[in-house]
Formats: sequence, structure tokens, C-alpha cells
Amino acid sequence: MYEEQHTENKKQTQAREESSIRFQQLAREINSYVIGQQDTVNAIILCLLCDSHILLEGVPGVAKTTIIKTVAQALGLSFQRIQFTPDLLPADLLGTLVFNQKTYDFETKKGPIFANCILADEINRAPAKVQSALLEAMQERQVTIGSTTYQLDEPFIVCATQNPIEQEGTYRLPEAQIDRFMCNPIMGYPTKEQEKTILQQSLYELHKPHIQLSVDDIMQARKHIEALHCDESIFDYIVSLVVATREPQEIGLRELGDYIECGASPRASIALYQAARAHAFLKNRNFVTPDDVKAVATDILRHRIMKTFHAEADCVTNKQIIDTIITTVSTP
Repeated sequence: MYEEQHTENKKQTQAREESSIRFQQLAREINSYVIGQQDTVNAIILCLLCDSHILLEGVPGVAKTTIIKTVAQALGLSFQRIQFTPDLLPADLLGTLVFNQKTYDFETKKGPIFANCILADEINRAPAKVQSALLEAMQERQVTIGSTTYQLDEPFIVCATQNPIEQEGTYRLPEAQIDRFMCNPIMGYPTKEQEKTILQQSLYELHKPHIQLSVDDIMQARKHIEALHCDESIFDYIVSLVVATREPQEIGLRELGDYIECGASPRASIALYQAARAHAFLKNRNFVTPDDVKAVATDILRHRIMKTFHAEADCVTNKQIIDTIITTVSTP
């Protein structure tokens, strides 16, 4: 009995390690095609493994669209790009009922939301009705057309983008919808060496990342992640970090109390736990460490902290607030 259990555990460990290596190879393959955005690639893969969504922010021209399309292609996922504009209607996103004159009946015409990977380009340019329609799809993994509810494809990930410098003609995303995104990476400019590499690559016909993984590989990886060990001290650490965003004075950071209007919710704790497990999986470990939590904390908490006018006046960023909390909260 003991030998059978030992053999089974060994098989599971080997399967997990092989799965982790495949996703590491996937990240390297994508990074060889999209230069200088390694953190963003890792964040997208994390969200996919956690069955969650991602909100990318970056100035025009830093490959937001390219990186999402490349990830979908490398994973063999169906992909749809939706350009959000002020005149967009919910039916343009979800689909609608179309009258068939031959059959004298209404037929369902499904919208672009029915795909594995959705690129919601410049999501903040869409009106509130469209944002609400997307919110149902993100949260419930289903859409309603007419009187019929349809389940969305699995896996399903919404990769939304925002332009942080051009706010004219935009509709600010409500906090309730922003909170539905697990990660909020900020895509910056590449370094001089990286930009030189981009220029050199533009002279040649680059190979497209070939499909290395399948939907079954993603589903199997999610099972491995759920089986990872997480010590109770990690739970305490995650809760301490999140609670510190609401009550910074409890850890001796009274000055942050003037900068934080509203801290992260319990949904942030869940997201932080899920992302930490996925990060441990990508590092080929079967247990979660505090370093896993720290590695994903900024992208998980950045968009969930509302700053006060004092923070804006003092040019204090959400990342600075999070870094201060991480430094102050004791590590188990």
C-alpha cells in the first residue's frame, strides 16, 4: 500500500514538473518574439493559469496588442480583437438575434466574445452599457442573447488594454469592474539594448511562435496548481499584506493613512493566493513561499488601492505604497 502511494506521488510530481517546464519554455518562446516585456508575458500566463483576466496599461507602441495575440497563438487559443469605441453597442460584443426571412424565425448570431482569448483594446473608450455586458461575461462566464443564456468557451481570458496618457473621449472604468481583473501590469518602454534588438529583428521575417501547448495542457496545469501545498503562515502573510492596505496604521505606517482612501478587498486576498500558487508552479516547486507572494503582489494590488488627493499632490504612486507595505510587514 505504501509503495503504491509512493509510486503515485512520484508520477504526480513528475507530471507537475513536466507541465511547469512546458510553460517555462512557452514564456521563453514568446519573449524571443516580443522583446523587453518579460514581466507582462509572465503576468498573462499567470492569469491564464488562474482562470482570471488582465488589464494592461501602457503608452502606444509598446506591443500591448502584439503580446496578447502572440500568447494566444502560442497556446493555440481562438482569438478575437475588439476595438472599443464610444459608439459600440452590447450586441456588437455579445451577439444578437437576426430575423431569417426564409424560415420566418429569429436566429442567434454570436458576437466576438465567443473565443478563448479576448483582446478588449482601449476598454475605457466603451460606454457603460458595453462595460457592464463585458463584466457579466468576465464574472459569470456566460452571456445572455434574447432569452437564452450561452456558456463561454473554456479557457476564457479577457486581456484589456488602456492608454494612460490619452483620456479625452474615454469612460473611466468603475472600481467594481477594475476589481474583476486579477493583474494590472504597467508596460514601460524597452531599454536601449532591447530597442536595438527590436530594430534589428524588424529587418528580418521573424518566425511566429509555434503552438507548444493545448487547452488540455492548460487544464492539467490548473489541477497541478490546486494541489500545491500552502502553509498556514502564507495565508497569514497574504491577509496581513491586504489588511495593511486598509489599515496601514496597524503596522506603524501612519503616513500611509493619509494616502489611502480605500484599500484592497477580500477578492484581492483570493487573487494574491491564486497568483502566488501559479508563480510557485512556474518556478517548478510544489509549495508556496513568501517570495511567490511578493513577486505578484504589486500587479495584484496596484489597481485595487484608491489614493487620496494628498497622495496625488505628493506624487505618491500605488507601487510605492505597496513596496512600503511589503517592506514593513514581517515575512514568515
